[in-house]
Amino acid sequence: MSCKLGIRVSPRTVGKYMPKRPPGQPRGDQRWSTFLKNHAKAILACDFFVAVTATFRMLYVFVVIEHGTRRLAHVNVTAPPSADWTLQQLRAVVGEESRHQYLIHDRDKIFAKHLDDSIRALGIEVLRSPVASPKANSICGCGLAMPRSSSGCESRSGNH
Repeated sequence: MSCKLGIRVSPRTVGKYMPKRPPGQPRGDQRWSTFLKNHAKAILACDFFVAVTATFRMLYVFVVIEHGTRRLAHVNVTAPPSADWTLQQLRAVVGEESRHQYLIHDRDKIFAKHLDDSIRALGIEVLRSPVASPKANSICGCGLAMPRSSSGCESRSGNH
């Protein structure tokens, strides 16, 4: 580890002098897995995946899953997805009286800032999955339409 003064310091030395949490005390924040367990009934997860037709036309399948029950809440297909179409689909899921408080989605460009703002206006907090963390939204990620071995998900999210 190189400091700005040009002095080389080992990570072990840095760890020795960094402030530590007293033993037996919990962390000050929740881990992602703890958050998902605590709020599972209030979370929706959504994602797109591609389906290729027999004529080699690409269709985009939009899927919304209730995190707590792992039940498909909504599925729809479109050729070129847009933010407006996606918002319309989410409005169909959420409805007037929603028991859901959170929506997890990845960082795909279809989920633009104005889409997130519109979702917040529906009373749902938007949680974007962390960068390069395919397991953060793994409930909605792969294996919905075909077996894992043929879906190509192993290269995207690892074997879990």
